[in-house]
Amino acid sequence: MQIIVVSRHLKSARTITIMPRHVLGAVAVFFALVFLTSAFFSMMSLHFRLPIVENILLSIQQQETRKTRDYITNNLNLMASRLGELQGRLLQLDSLGDRVSNLAGIKQKPAEGEAKPGQGGPYIPAPMSATELQQEIERLAAAVDRRADDLAFMEFKLLEKRVEERLMPTTLPVKNAVFGSGFGYRNDPFAGLRSRHDGLDFSAPTGTPVVAAADGVVLTASWHPEFGNMIDIDHGDGLQSRYAHLSQLDVAESKIVRRGEKIGAVGSTGRSTGPHLHFEVRMFGVPQNPAAFLKRGEDFAGLQRR
Repeated sequence: MQIIVVSRHLKSARTITIMPRHVLGAVAVFFALVFLTSAFFSMMSLHFRLPIVENILLSIQQQETRKTRDYITNNLNLMASRLGELQGRLLQLDSLGDRVSNLAGIKQKPAEGEAKPGQGGPYIPAPMSATELQQEIERLAAAVDRRADDLAFMEFKLLEKRVEERLMPTTLPVKNAVFGSGFGYRNDPFAGLRSRHDGLDFSAPTGTPVVAAADGVVLTASWHPEFGNMIDIDHGDGLQSRYAHLSQLDVAESKIVRRGEKIGAVGSTGRSTGPHLHFEVRMFGVPQNPAAFLKRGEDFAGLQRR
C-alpha cells in the first residue's frame, strides 16, 4: 500500500509505502496499549479500593461461593440418598437372611457389636458432615457385603441339603406293603438257625411296583443266586440301596433313576419263601439299618406290621 502526501508547504509530493509488517506492528502496539491500560486501571482500583471494583469482585466471589455451596449440597444429598439405600438394603438382607437361615436350619449369630442395649430419649437432629457420611456409607457397604456372603453360604447349605435329601434313600420302596423281617438277627426261614438279616422285608402281592428310594445310578440289574432278580443303586458318597427277589427288572445298568421312579416289581425269585421285597442300604459296603433312613420319609410310620 502506498500513500501520497501532498502539502502546500512541501515543494513536491511525498510517497509513503506501508508494508504488511507495518500493519501487524501497529495492531500489536494497539493491543499492548489496551492491556497495559487495563492493568494500570485495575491496579489503581485495587490500590485505592474503588467501590465499583469492589462490587464486581464481591459479586464474582459470591457466584463462586454459591457454585461451591451448590456442588457440596448436591454431593451431600447424593451421599445421604446412597446412605438411605444402603440402610434399606441392609434391612432387606437381614430379613431375608433370617428366613433363609430358618429354612437351611442354620442358627445365625449376631455379629460382634451389633447387639445393642435398650435406648431412648428425645430426638435431637444431628446432621452428618461429608466425612461422617462417607464413613457411614463405607461401614454399611461392608455390612451389605457381609450379609451377601452369609446369604451365599446359606444358599450353598440349602443346595447341599437339597442334594442330600434327594440322594438319601428315605422313600418307601413299596407302597401298601406289610412289614416283614427286620434288620438284625433272625431264624433263617429255610434252615431255622440263627442268621443275620442285612435288610428289611416288605410283603406285597407279586407284581406290586417297586420304586427307587432316592436318586441314583443303577449299578446292577441282573440275576443273583440268592437274591434272584436284584437291583443295586448307587446314591453317591459310598451310599447304595439294594432291591431283591423281584419278579421283573424295569431298568438297566448305568441308568439314572429318580426318587419314586418304578424300577421293578415284587416277586419271589432266588432264595425266597413267598412274594416280598428285600431292601438293603449299605455305606461303603457295610449294611446299615434301612429303617434309620426310611423313618425320615412320610410313609414309613403308616407301614403295616404283622
